[in-house]
Amino acid sequence: MYFSTSSLALLASAPLAALAGKPSPGLDTLAKKAGLKYFGAATDSPGQRERAGFESAYPQYDEIMWKSREFGQTTPTNGQKWLFSEPKRGEFNFTEATIVTSLAHKNHKTLRCHALVWHSQLAPWVEETEWTPEELEQVIVDHITGVMGHFKGECYAWDVVNEALNEDGTYRSSVFYDTLGEDFLKIAFRTASKIDPDAKLYYNDYNIESPGVKAEGAQRIVRLLKDEGIRIDGVGLQAHFVAESHPTIDDHISTIKGFTKLGVEVAFTELDVRMQVNATEKGLVLQKEAYKNAVGACVQVCGCVGVTIWDFYDPFSWVPPVFPGQGAALLWFEDFTKHPAYDGVVEALTNNTGKGKGKGKGKKRSVNLLEGY
Repeated sequence: MYFSTSSLALLASAPLAALAGKPSPGLDTLAKKAGLKYFGAATDSPGQRERAGFESAYPQYDEIMWKSREFGQTTPTNGQKWLFSEPKRGEFNFTEATIVTSLAHKNHKTLRCHALVWHSQLAPWVEETEWTPEELEQVIVDHITGVMGHFKGECYAWDVVNEALNEDGTYRSSVFYDTLGEDFLKIAFRTASKIDPDAKLYYNDYNIESPGVKAEGAQRIVRLLKDEGIRIDGVGLQAHFVAESHPTIDDHISTIKGFTKLGVEVAFTELDVRMQVNATEKGLVLQKEAYKNAVGACVQVCGCVGVTIWDFYDPFSWVPPVFPGQGAALLWFEDFTKHPAYDGVVEALTNNTGKGKGKGKGKKRSVNLLEGY
């Protein structure tokens, strides 16, 4: 059985019993009461959306993104990536990123900044040049110095290195690894630590949300840097899931604890859950479960600090262009009604399980997080 957007809205509109007759307190409000630092959504500048074929003016979108209590944090989806921030060597362009960062500051949103060294969306001049190791090291240092230095003091955290691993946990072939080996990780994090000592420094990747060889590869990166005395503060779990085959809450908890035991914090950094565009009732149920598992795990483990969804509005999702026939991955439909998964997030944030105050002990506390709303 298939549902139109209007019929899906009926599934999404029934409020949780605890919220009946009351305005929603907002996901960020609930997240902070549950012990997280933030619940956020990535966003792009209007210029980036226009190039992707979207209209630039969405007053309802802006109201939810910037004025509501749904999100206390944001990440510039594209503007800080190498392709946009240093399209030619030594020529920096912060126009797109500054639109988002300025709105974030104006509306008192925490910033996670993204991403300094990544093999994808890389300026052609970097990957099309034959570098010596010494030359490429200087390119990395100059890029991080220019981009991170421009935003110094503005970002809670930076994704310093993004997606350096293959699915089997080995290092991905890239201009950085092929030229410098794993030293490129050391160069990137060492430089970032010098440029903005107050920002949290993250390694960020996908398919590391469950125990397995790729998560072990990310743990290896953490140990590599720590053994060299190089600062790394966090690991970002991108969390791009498929509704029909998402991780369990126990998978998430085990993986988060595996990282926090190494002395770093964890965040879900790009959460979305895709399904077939013609969403079925079963797909929506599974999507709700996937969101609930991820958010619930973060709430339950000390050291998991927050959740960012990769935008919140289905028409702005990266999924349909990359996975044809799939989409509906976020929490708001095209007509701005909410997915049932929104209630799954609320349930995860209000299920009376929160972080203990003891360091790393993951204690449970019994509270009514909706009291007063």
